[in-house]
Amino acid sequence: MDRREMLGALGALGFGVTLVGATAKADDHEPAKKDAMGPLDGGHAHFCGIHLVKGDPQKQFIVQHFCAAHSSGMFQCLLFDSASKGAKLLGVEYIVSHESYLGLPKEEKKYWHPHTYEVLAGGLIAPGMKPDDEMKFMKMILTTWGKTFHTWPDPKSAIPMGEPILMWSAIADGQIKEKVLTERDKQFNVSATELRELRGKEIGFEVPSVAFPASIDQTSRQWTDKDEDRPTPRK
Repeated sequence: MDRREMLGALGALGFGVTLVGATAKADDHEPAKKDAMGPLDGGHAHFCGIHLVKGDPQKQFIVQHFCAAHSSGMFQCLLFDSASKGAKLLGVEYIVSHESYLGLPKEEKKYWHPHTYEVLAGGLIAPGMKPDDEMKFMKMILTTWGKTFHTWPDPKSAIPMGEPILMWSAIADGQIKEKVLTERDKQFNVSATELRELRGKEIGFEVPSVAFPASIDQTSRQWTDKDEDRPTPRK
């Protein structure tokens, strides 16, 4: 995925999710302008994924992502605990290409998780997108990397409490709790099992299998723990 693909993805596929429904009033600060929504203006896409705390993977959350392409060539996402009007803002995620990830300093890479398993195993979905559009987008973000912090560590608390926590993605079977995946499937009327089969056939790779980081400082791989980190063609 190159910079042009990232910038054009939302517009090319016709995504247009709006996060804020009202513009600023003229007497609030400055006269209202056409782009009064500032960085929230323009097309956004809604994704739903399951986040695991990197230092404590038994803590897992179903998270709604509202993402937009940025001029720097990455995606920026606002993360919420639901897609309803009163949702809590859980944190942020930045998404970069594999090429950008490879160029990061060694010390920085420990903050970035891969998306290969999420895509191929059906853990990441795009509610509201047409199936063909969703498949196009999943192919595009397959090898991207995300840096995610939850600034509201416990969504059950009335206000954000404690330090921000580094989140991670599942990178092998058995890492996501069955009840969490079942809840996500029920919420959006999808089947991770069916998505896994469909995407496997279309993309042509086996689902990755990578051990979850043993410590918060350990970096990750995209496809396998052994030998060269590359995908296995689907049989």
